[in-house]
Amino acid sequence: MKEKKEMTIVRKMMISLVGGLVVGIGCLFLRESLISGGSEGVWNTINMLLFQDITVAAGVHALGVFYISGQGFMKGLQMAVVPLILVSLSLAMCSISNSTKLGRIAGKSILGFVGFYVCGAFLACVVATLVKNAGLFNVTLPSDLAEASTIEAFNPIAVILNAIPSNIVSACSTNNSVLSVVVVSIIIGLCLNQLGEKGAALKAVLQSGNEVIQLFLNFWINKVGPFGIFCLIARTFAIYGVEYLLPVAAYVVSAMLTLFILCVTIYPIGIMLTTGLNPMKFLKKIAKVGIFGFSTNSSAACLPLNTSTNLNELGCSEEITSFVLPTGMTINMNGTTVMHMFAVTFIATAAGINVTPANMAVMAFLSICAAMGTPAIPVAGTTMIFTVLSGMGWTSDLCLIGYALVLAINRPVEMALLPLNVIGDAAVNVIVNAKEGMLDKDVYNS
Repeated sequence: MKEKKEMTIVRKMMISLVGGLVVGIGCLFLRESLISGGSEGVWNTINMLLFQDITVAAGVHALGVFYISGQGFMKGLQMAVVPLILVSLSLAMCSISNSTKLGRIAGKSILGFVGFYVCGAFLACVVATLVKNAGLFNVTLPSDLAEASTIEAFNPIAVILNAIPSNIVSACSTNNSVLSVVVVSIIIGLCLNQLGEKGAALKAVLQSGNEVIQLFLNFWINKVGPFGIFCLIARTFAIYGVEYLLPVAAYVVSAMLTLFILCVTIYPIGIMLTTGLNPMKFLKKIAKVGIFGFSTNSSAACLPLNTSTNLNELGCSEEITSFVLPTGMTINMNGTTVMHMFAVTFIATAAGINVTPANMAVMAFLSICAAMGTPAIPVAGTTMIFTVLSGMGWTSDLCLIGYALVLAINRPVEMALLPLNVIGDAAVNVIVNAKEGMLDKDVYNS
């Protein structure tokens, strides 16, 4: 009897994604129908049972099945982020005995990230300008959203200082200080490298820890992941509906289309031009990572699957991958920059400000600086829009109301930008591996 072949993780994710969209959109229409028909109490009951956030005051008596399932899956992934970076990056630094080689890898990685940043920002500027000039960003701002727009100002350059932790334990105790964890990991790895045999005991502990983390993540992503993704997608579309969506449909649609076009163009083209490799092989194999990013809305949550795909399907070396991907997760937020260009242009235009090409160049610079310091967690990019607005001096009452409006409807765009981030990490990793002569082309072309 022929043994039944287990369904691949790609197919599981696609089924979860499509199923979540169908259920979520169905619930959205059901909600609108019930509320418009005067049966708001019925929807409130459904919401309390399935979708309500149980951590807020309104959810004290709620069950929130989809919320609990989705957040439980996300927390399981986030739990492994800091130890994964700490262990894998430290071991990567141990294995790179040649300091010249380390400098080469770091230099090529940063050059790749910045190059894709510039390409993404440029295309976003062009499309945002076309949409603005077509008058599609001329909207009437609702006046009751000003209170939702408050956020503390932040200097993007402070990311340099914040990367150096004053306390290692506190830096490793939160996913919001990933860049600090990267710095600590590099220091530990380089010190172990210099110690040689004296550091063998700690290195063995790190290797054992790495095996434990990988075992847990393989189980969590393959077995729990599909159900968690289904719940996340379904809840997103069920509770984030048509409020304020119609006036800013131009912003949402143009930003999401640009993000998708960039995913399937600049990275494959970049790989083809710099390495001569078949770009379609890359797109086919990395697609599941993009789907996972769209579903989880977190670069950090994608790191385990991205690492596995790069090592096992794209032929990248563990030595370089362990450096490039964690580094990219912290500084490569290309999708965030693209979203910033659209969001700030929309906000400024809606507030009556004429956005010039010179303004956009400054916006792009500020956005890249801000994006490099954005935590790899959901909605972080949206909150950093205020950083760019502050840098431009666009903080009038109308701008703040426009910012609050973006906060209200930005969830679909936030979901669409994550694939650009995580696929970009993989693209740079492939390029660096190829340039260093460490890419297994047989695996890549398989």
